[in-house]
Amino acid sequence: MVIFLRWAARTLTKMEDHAATGIGARPAPALREYVDSYVGFDLRRLATGVHCGPPSRALTAVISLSDFLEVAAGVDDGSPVTRFGSVAGGLMCRSVAIHHDGRQQGVQVSLTPLGARAIYGMPAAELAHRLVPLDELLGALAVELVDRLRSATTWAARFTALDELLLRAVGRGACGDHVRWVRPEVAEAWRRLVAARGCVQVGAVAAELGWSRRYLTERFRGEVGLSPKTFARVLRFEHAHELASAQDPLPWGDVATVSGYADQAHLVRDWREFTGRSPTAWRRSEALLGAG
Repeated sequence: MVIFLRWAARTLTKMEDHAATGIGARPAPALREYVDSYVGFDLRRLATGVHCGPPSRALTAVISLSDFLEVAAGVDDGSPVTRFGSVAGGLMCRSVAIHHDGRQQGVQVSLTPLGARAIYGMPAAELAHRLVPLDELLGALAVELVDRLRSATTWAARFTALDELLLRAVGRGACGDHVRWVRPEVAEAWRRLVAARGCVQVGAVAAELGWSRRYLTERFRGEVGLSPKTFARVLRFEHAHELASAQDPLPWGDVATVSGYADQAHLVRDWREFTGRSPTAWRRSEALLGAG
């Protein structure tokens, strides 16, 4: 899914006019097949604006610890803004717009596609291109999770609460036998695409798994929600976005080369498709780019 708050993953920045704290943590070992990471964020006195949350390899859930999250499913395209106390979504092919007043506090959970079955009890494909309230997926467990996170006074306590409740969700899902429905070939294709950051031929992956490209595409899309080719494009863009979001970013031509694009024009085309903006316009309009 979308990484809603990538800028929050950086450690700590304090300047005269703003403060931004972000702290990351690994989930408990028993969760790591399903949960990639936790990030706690506390942003204050930043310029009001719209953050462009780009597509990524992860399905993301965000729990606000303060005001509602105001999110639209597209950037500069007229998509309606919806308010969420906590929100979850699947993999996407475009950025979401997070409207903010310069102050936000919350926790972001990044799930793998396997985590959708283990924690939500459904294939990741059912959430593709969607944003839904977290309690629609987890019910009373989501209510308890939000209460625990908001009542905790330290990030360590919040991450412990996440471990405890997500392990409970996995246990609940295992009782319903949800996890075993993931074909091991699909899981292996996902791992290989992620390891190569999208720079691998889908046909070659299919052949190594003993499937035709068409069969892999059908199975992968049915489980993940994107075709392997589209997911590879998202991974390549994600790598480029990481490079471009660094505090000392490379020139755009170098970003394109390092992340596996044929040339800068190729990068620009994908950037426009995934963010709704050219790389230059994105950098100029990204109010939180230098926040952390």
